[in-house]
Amino acid sequence: MGTPPFAATILEKLIAAGHRIRAVYTQPPRPAGRGHRLQPSAVQSLAEARGLPLRCPVRLRDEAVQAEFLAFGAEAAVVAAYGLILPRPILIAPRLGCLNVHASLLPRWRGAAPIQHALLAGDADTGITIMQMDEGLDTGPILLRQAVPIGPHTTAGELAERLARLGGDLILRALEEAEHGRLIPRPQPSEGITYAPKIGREEGRLDWRRTAVELERRVRALDLWPGAFFEHHGQPIRVTAAAALPETSDQPPGTILDDRLSIACREGIFRPLRLQRPGRAPLDSAAFLRGYPIAAGTLLPCPATS
Repeated sequence: MGTPPFAATILEKLIAAGHRIRAVYTQPPRPAGRGHRLQPSAVQSLAEARGLPLRCPVRLRDEAVQAEFLAFGAEAAVVAAYGLILPRPILIAPRLGCLNVHASLLPRWRGAAPIQHALLAGDADTGITIMQMDEGLDTGPILLRQAVPIGPHTTAGELAERLARLGGDLILRALEEAEHGRLIPRPQPSEGITYAPKIGREEGRLDWRRTAVELERRVRALDLWPGAFFEHHGQPIRVTAAAALPETSDQPPGTILDDRLSIACREGIFRPLRLQRPGRAPLDSAAFLRGYPIAAGTLLPCPATS
């Protein structure tokens, strides 16, 4: 049960290990791209390519959907970034329950976007937790957990790939140990609880009233979606790589300071290293400015709210 590429990597590991997949559950196709055509999820594409039984319910609370799930007779359900709430009849249907592959060291970063929030916060490490699901928001007991370091230049895309591979390895181990009764559930600590709510598009808008360090993290944290951006003459300019410089400036936040597109922030200086205009390919800052100059002294707008 999963939806994005993170979950598809885990499904691929389950298939490669020889597990019998009774069914694959994923969210229904969503409109995407300029044409707003229905786009299947990464998990749906993989399931169809492998000829696996596929289900795309809009919700899991319908009795008919729950009856069908129960009829599969699965020994365990593996859940990874599914995006739908599992009601109690689903949670208790498999003999071994529903095992969640969560991309954080619970109880830190419960919720929908743990990878992005770990990067936004500047965490030194994160990891994978295999959790026995209950009816709360990522509150179930911990079965397995393993940490990974976060490098100073790590992006959400890179971290998601690394954690997906680790998650696949850990869920295989968890299923093996659960089958033999060797897993010992441990309650989550009551301290250190934080939440990682879903990221909205506007969170990619760069606010020069933040520090340069915070903005550089935002570029890396939101690289998969929605992308970090600022506006110039009403046109969104996406920043796909950047540096935070420790220098100071007495200019108002959002001021372009030089011909390298250095931008004054509340603290420090933010310098985009790679930028992208709508419908164009990303370019390094020098090539971008040759085709789209932004003069020193320009004051870029700040969002209405921060």
